[in-house]
Amino acid sequence: MQGKKKYQEKLFTSFRLSDRVPQKNFYRRLKAALNLDFLYEVTHGFYGSSGQKSIDPVVFFKLCLVGYLENIISDRKLMEHCSMRLDILYFIGYDIDEGLPWHSTISRTRQLFPEEVFESVFTKVFSLCVEAGMVSGHTQAIDSAPVKANASMDTLELKVPEEQLESHLRRVRHISAMDKDQPFRKSKVDKSDKGQRSITANEQELQAISSRNKRWSKDQDQRPGSGNKGSKYTSNKTHYSPTDPDARISVKPGKARKLNYLCNMAVDTGFHVITDIHGYHADKKDNQYLQDTTMRLNRRLRREGLIWEHLLADAGYSSGENYHYLEGKGIKSYIPAHGTYKGGPEGFSYVKEGNYWLCPQGKKVTFRKQKLEKGTLKDNYFTKRSDCKGCPIKAACIGKSHEKRINITAYREEYEHNNQRVNSRLGRFMKGKRQSTVEPVFGILKEHLGLRKIYTIGIKQANKCMHLAAIAYNLKKYLKYTGKKVKTGAAQLARSIHYQNLEGALKSSLLSTPIFGV
Repeated sequence: MQGKKKYQEKLFTSFRLSDRVPQKNFYRRLKAALNLDFLYEVTHGFYGSSGQKSIDPVVFFKLCLVGYLENIISDRKLMEHCSMRLDILYFIGYDIDEGLPWHSTISRTRQLFPEEVFESVFTKVFSLCVEAGMVSGHTQAIDSAPVKANASMDTLELKVPEEQLESHLRRVRHISAMDKDQPFRKSKVDKSDKGQRSITANEQELQAISSRNKRWSKDQDQRPGSGNKGSKYTSNKTHYSPTDPDARISVKPGKARKLNYLCNMAVDTGFHVITDIHGYHADKKDNQYLQDTTMRLNRRLRREGLIWEHLLADAGYSSGENYHYLEGKGIKSYIPAHGTYKGGPEGFSYVKEGNYWLCPQGKKVTFRKQKLEKGTLKDNYFTKRSDCKGCPIKAACIGKSHEKRINITAYREEYEHNNQRVNSRLGRFMKGKRQSTVEPVFGILKEHLGLRKIYTIGIKQANKCMHLAAIAYNLKKYLKYTGKKVKTGAAQLARSIHYQNLEGALKSSLLSTPIFGV
C-alpha cells in the first residue's frame, strides 16, 4: 500500500539536540576536544560590571571558527547558516528555540578583543597538536603570500607631493581617452592620518614615477582596462587608500596590482601543523619580517619543550643579516641566496687569515672600512694606486680608476655557510620538503578556510582573521589525526583480545585432550 506523508506541526514536542547529532559528527567531536573556558579569565577585563550582558566569549570564538571551517567570511551569512544546522547549534551550546546573536555583535566583539586574545586561542590549539604528537619542532618551513584587502584600487588618493608632480599626475590621469567625462570614484570616509597622506618618495623616485606615467599615457592609453585607475602605475610612495590606510599596493609577476596584506606563516614539516602566522604590511620584502617571525616562533616552541634546528624558506628571505641572526640562535638555515650575491669579484680569491683579496696579478686588495649602504652592512677593500699603475689588465679590471675597489657584504662567511648547506644533498631534500609543506597549506587557507580576502579594516583586524583561519586549519588536522589514532588503537585492542581468546581456547583444548603414555 502506498504511503503518503502529511506534515502538521505539533503544539508540544520532546526534542534534544544531543540525540539528533551523530556521535561521529565533526562538530560533536570538536566540542568534546576543544575547551575554551580559559577565555572567561582572559577577556574579563574588557567588560564592565553593570549593564546588559554581552555575548559569551566562548560562543563568540566558536562562531568565528565555524565561519572559517565552513568557508563563510560574511558575518550575516554566518548567522543564517548556523541557524539552519543542528550540529553547529549543539557545538555553540544553543537550543533550537534560542535566538542567535546578531551579526553586528560578532563584528563589534571582534574589534573589542585585542590580537593577543586571538593568539592565545591559537596557542591553545597548537598545544593540543603538540600533546597529540603532531609537531616535531626541529624543522620549520616559512613562506608568505599576499591576501587581498577590503579596499579598491579605484579609491586610491594621491599623497601630498611636490607641486609639479601633482599637476603632472592629474594631467596624465585625464589624458586617457578612457577617462574623459568619467568621474573618479571617491571613498566615503578617509580613515588615514596626516602621516599616511604625506609623500615618502625622494626626488629621484618621484622622477622615475613621473616617467612611468608618461610612458603609460603614450603606450597603453587605448588598451583594455586602461580606464581603471588602479591599472595605471601606482606606488605606495605616491598613493594611499583612504578606505583602509593599512593596506598596501603590491604585485606579483603575472598578477594585477591590488591592495593587499602580507600573510607570513610557519609550518612544521612533521604533520603540516601551522606553528606561527602573522599579518604584515605588503610593501616590504619578506626578509624584513624573518627575524620577528623567528623570535616569536622560537619562543612558542620552547614553551612546549621543542628545539628548533632547521629553517626552510625561499630566496625572498635571503639576507646577510638574517643568516647572521639565525646562526646566533643556533638555527641552520636552508635559504637560497638572492641572485645579487656573487661571492666576490671574478678571478679574485679571498684570504681569510689576512682579511684581504688577492687579484689575478697577485696584488692585495686590503680591508679599509665597514660602511652601512642602503641598510646593508658592507666591507670596503681597496688596492694601492702603485699596485694598479702599469698593470697589464688594468683597463679590463678598473677602467679609468686609479685603484681596485671591492664592496661586499660584511656577512660573506654566513652566506657561504648557508650556500654550502643549500647545495648539499640534504639541502636539495629540504627544498622539496619546503615546497610540499608550506605552499599547499596556503592554498587550503585561501580556497577552503576563508582567507581569500580580508573583510575587515586595518592590519590588527587582518591579523585576527589570519589567526582564526590558522586555528580552523589546525583543528581539522587535529581531529583527523586523533580520529585515525583512536581507530588504530581500537583495532590493535580488538586484535589483542582476539589473540588472547585464541590463546586461552588453545590452552583449554590442550588441557582437555587426554595424553597417552608409551
